[in-house]
Amino acid sequence: MSNDAPHLQDDANNRHGANDRANHGDAVGIVIVDHGSTRPASNAMLEAFVEMFREHTHYAIVEPAHMELAEPSIATAFARCVERGAGRVVVSPYFLAPGKHWQKDIPALTTAAAAAHPGVSFLVGAPIGLHPLMCDLIQQRIDHCLAHAAGEAPECDVCAGSGRCVMRDSVAG
Repeated sequence: MSNDAPHLQDDANNRHGANDRANHGDAVGIVIVDHGSTRPASNAMLEAFVEMFREHTHYAIVEPAHMELAEPSIATAFARCVERGAGRVVVSPYFLAPGKHWQKDIPALTTAAAAAHPGVSFLVGAPIGLHPLMCDLIQQRIDHCLAHAAGEAPECDVCAGSGRCVMRDSVAG
């Protein structure tokens, strides 16, 4: 492109995201990423969580992403954040432990996604890890499962229709 048509160059740069940060400022977009599944019900749970997160936090720009196996991808979610006005994007792994996906795969996919949006800053946050609230959550799940198995509570939203929360007797083999 020649220098005698700077407006065309500016338009091309804008189409390719070169001025994303200048256009969007410091708004923070959040991408909550899980592994992804071939099972639609599992992927729908992430979408439900993202909606819950959006309702319970001050973040207005929150998008779901799956690392692999399903859409939206990290690149798609990152782009949606930028389109919605984010100048900074935080990719938050919906993972318990800091394994290979957190150390290698998610940062690589995020870096590739960010390359399409020069000027937008990003970071990959920590996985859930060892957090005291996890103890409360797991205790609540166990207590509910035991109550369901005893006929004292309905199935939870996760197990509904699966027949999973049933106390079984072991059989010597």
